[in-house]
Amino acid sequence: MKPLRKVVFSVGSNLGDRLANLQGAVDAIRDTPDVIVVDVSSVYETDPVAMADGSPQFLNIVIVGESTLEPRTLLERAQAIEDAFGRERPEPHASRTLDVDLVMVGNTETTQADLTLPHPRAHERGFVLVPWAEIDPSAELPGHGAIAPLLDTVGGEGVTKRDDLIIEGD
Repeated sequence: MKPLRKVVFSVGSNLGDRLANLQGAVDAIRDTPDVIVVDVSSVYETDPVAMADGSPQFLNIVIVGESTLEPRTLLERAQAIEDAFGRERPEPHASRTLDVDLVMVGNTETTQADLTLPHPRAHERGFVLVPWAEIDPSAELPGHGAIAPLLDTVGGEGVTKRDDLIIEGD
């Protein structure tokens, strides 16, 4: 039997019904065989990063889970969920209905053409670190260390908790 490994997803949406898109992603990840959702962060509204001026704000969450699945399988699942919500990829850094990023899978460190783990910019992104620290404050990002000092360096500017928006459990 394969061991369970910690899996972290960062999920965001800045087009359409943003909250429904996030909820759908959480539901789809919960429905994934061999993935156990351990916790889901609060919803945060965030400023777009590396996008054109005037781009709509994002809603973001982080999902922490456990899985026996291989990183490639988890990446394919994340992309299938994006596709199911009408994700288009006209250019990098474009607005999107749904973005499901695989942040880490256990201690896996790999760089391939279409899969880099841990996510190559997670340690620089407040919209990943703030919600992740909320639900897993002692977490560590392979190759970068504990997320708390990473968050201290990056800061949480442009990341606002939205207590009025709730992701429903099962």
